[in-house]
Amino acid sequence: MEWFLLVQDPWRIALSTDHPNGAAFTAYPRIIALLMDREYRREMMKRVNAEAVAKTSLPDQDREYSLFEIAIITRAAPARILGLKNKGHLGIGADADIVIYDKCADKEKMFSCPRYVIKEGQILVEEGHMCGATFGSTFYVAPEYDAEIEKDIRDFFARYYTIEFENYLVQIEHYLPRPQEIKTLP
Repeated sequence: MEWFLLVQDPWRIALSTDHPNGAAFTAYPRIIALLMDREYRREMMKRVNAEAVAKTSLPDQDREYSLFEIAIITRAAPARILGLKNKGHLGIGADADIVIYDKCADKEKMFSCPRYVIKEGQILVEEGHMCGATFGSTFYVAPEYDAEIEKDIRDFFARYYTIEFENYLVQIEHYLPRPQEIKTLP
């Protein structure tokens, strides 16, 4: 929380449901509410150990995220950071993944139950009720590496693990639904 409030440029951070930032994704509506409402944040700090809170700068943080900034840290910035040109925006060539919320003073409630969820143009949630399903892509990286390192790793597994090295190998075409490689920088 403190880190998100201290960073001034929302394009340089990401609150992503694929990699929990200190909480399960089900806690994200509360996390977003804490970022958007300093009074709510202060009320919640009263529930936390006072000595722990005193070791942070949270009591001094007055910053409140705007809805625009929440859209950046939850959608646009993660897409940009990962180089996903068709994600995180509504421009030409975008995948049309859209979430629509009813405006509500209670931000946790607002982000807990979207009015609509649209993925690739298909409505999945309408008026808070599931009405469809789809499979997304599985993004992965396949960086270049020196294959000679595998001998050392195999030896390490043989010495210290009860599971074989081969058990960790992933055959992308067999295990990943709709695989999509993210290119790495050279």
